[in-house]
Amino acid sequence: MHTEETEGTEDTEEFVLPRSRLANERLHAMIPGGAHTYAKGDDQYPENLAPVISHGRGAHVWDVDGNRYIEYGSGLRSVSLGHAHPRVIEAVRRELDRGSNFVRPSIVEVRAAERFLATVPTAEMVKFAKNGSDATTAAVRLARAVTGRPRVAICGDHPFFSSDDWFIGTTPMSAGIPAATTELTVAFPYGDLASTEELLTRYQDEVACLILEPAGHTEPPPGYLAGLRELADRHGCVLVFDEMITGFRWSEAGAQGLYGVVPDLSTFGKALGNGFAVSALAGRRDLMERGGLRHSGDRVFLLSTTHGAETHALAAAMAVQTTYAEEGVTARLHALGEQLAAGVREAAAAMGVGDHVVVKGRASNLVFATLDENLRPSQRYRTLFLRRLLAGGVLAPSFVVSSALDDADIDHTVDVVAQACAVYRKALDATDPTPWMAGRPVKPVFRRLA
Repeated sequence: MHTEETEGTEDTEEFVLPRSRLANERLHAMIPGGAHTYAKGDDQYPENLAPVISHGRGAHVWDVDGNRYIEYGSGLRSVSLGHAHPRVIEAVRRELDRGSNFVRPSIVEVRAAERFLATVPTAEMVKFAKNGSDATTAAVRLARAVTGRPRVAICGDHPFFSSDDWFIGTTPMSAGIPAATTELTVAFPYGDLASTEELLTRYQDEVACLILEPAGHTEPPPGYLAGLRELADRHGCVLVFDEMITGFRWSEAGAQGLYGVVPDLSTFGKALGNGFAVSALAGRRDLMERGGLRHSGDRVFLLSTTHGAETHALAAAMAVQTTYAEEGVTARLHALGEQLAAGVREAAAAMGVGDHVVVKGRASNLVFATLDENLRPSQRYRTLFLRRLLAGGVLAPSFVVSSALDDADIDHTVDVVAQACAVYRKALDATDPTPWMAGRPVKPVFRRLA
């Protein structure tokens, strides 16, 4: 825990968040789940240790109790340049005085589209929206329209594609979604071309698209993405890359830019606006134009949102892209991630928990796993680990870095991880983390019951 005056406390039992606790009660009284994103819910944090944020700057955030934290996974991976980045804020501020939304397109939309297509040259057209779910659902609707097929094939190894029925119906939180809708979504395993081909053969001429994150916590097997491209072509379906996370973190042009495999459609968001609400659907002109006016076929209601082209959000996106290009941000994210991963692994190994606190993923997109005595994933051990991190001034639902971190931040994080791992070792020796949890365990987002 960091305050304006102190560097922290050794005893997590002294670490309490009375104002955050009261604020959480107020949130739950008015907002279902107490947050507007399930991944931000207080059930994701140890009991009574879910900080409510006051403000952030760079790689740090402050809670309403006055504690300062080094923050990872900033804004669910959306704030990759750090909070209140000067270039982004200045670009936004310039537009605010000029109006944010008009009855006709703004010239800013022209410039933003040109800038995006220069950044992602594998795409020929782009349409902006406010969130990732709208963009991925638009891709699915477009694929169904151009192929005339009903089924969607999702990569079953990736955790989230959309808040809309075609995806959420496949999760444990499927209440309210008709079975007939869910039955139209089928799944294929990542990295297994033979299984995917079997799926496409089983549903011959029924699958409209293959949609997947092109990369995740492991690198694509050699030839895998190119193999998917060939399968999609051979079976007449649309290949969609969900680049919400891989966009900018793998390369400025996403995974497609790094691995050299061109999808028919792709979706971007998160890092695109550095916290401002902007997402994008991009792809082949002949497909995208079906949502436009310059074709002779049936019209597709592709994306039509009142706030999809707010000028300040598009200005933020342009500033982000310029900053990435001029400052080498993707390379910095990888360097910071490699530094952090090495430090955490060394600290865990030194405390005898190297097989239990496991860092994985691409350096720019690190996550961690907490394993029990039998090396099985454990929410109880995650609770213990998160409690110690929070008490040490590290807010880390993941270890996803922002470019605002510096060496001192990384060093402090590693020191706190080492302290957490020492406690982790005690819990493993006792074969019971309960004494160090101080309450109920954290919970997975996707579960059937509250």
